[in-house]
Amino acid sequence: MTCVRRPGRHVFATAARGTRATCVRLGLVWLLAALPVQAAERLVVTDDPGGELPGRVAEIARLRAARTAVEIRGRFCLSACTLYLGLPDVCVSPRTQFGFHGPSSPIYGIALPPRQFEHWSRVMAAHYPPPLRQWFLREGRRVTMGFLRLSGSELIAMGIAACSDAAVAAPAVPAAGVPRARASAGAGRRTASPPWSPPPGSAPPS
Repeated sequence: MTCVRRPGRHVFATAARGTRATCVRLGLVWLLAALPVQAAERLVVTDDPGGELPGRVAEIARLRAARTAVEIRGRFCLSACTLYLGLPDVCVSPRTQFGFHGPSSPIYGIALPPRQFEHWSRVMAAHYPPPLRQWFLREGRRVTMGFLRLSGSELIAMGIAACSDAAVAAPAVPAAGVPRARASAGAGRRTASPPWSPPPGSAPPS
């Protein structure tokens, strides 16, 4: 039994129901193969000040499941915005400034108990690629009021992809393999920011 494909219709060599169904299925395969391939979704992030950690974590999980490409551009990506950096298909502009800080209580400026600080630090670090994760656990999380900043070019030097139209020479990396962070974009000044917020139901005590 054969199934012949002609423009506009399918001609069946036999009327047997089983073989007819087979040809119909083959016709569907041909139809699907002829459809254009849908382009992967892309998210462009610009001038993002961060926000609530639980909502951003949920968004990142959806982006990961959908295999969405993320481009981080603009002037800054602060706080929870930096968690995009752990996605598998992410790129950064070398000119974007990234601001990092560690977890604190819902009351700004109040430190967490040591065990909770360690727990939430590692929750955050799990969303970064390995070189950045190591830097964050060693240095970045120690700031809980304001930010430590890294430029996009410094992150590119750590192995994060540069966006295709923004590739520039990355700065030299210190022997430890991680650029030295600055306290802020301005000399000797940290930028104030709201604290990290833990997921609902698990909020650390004030």
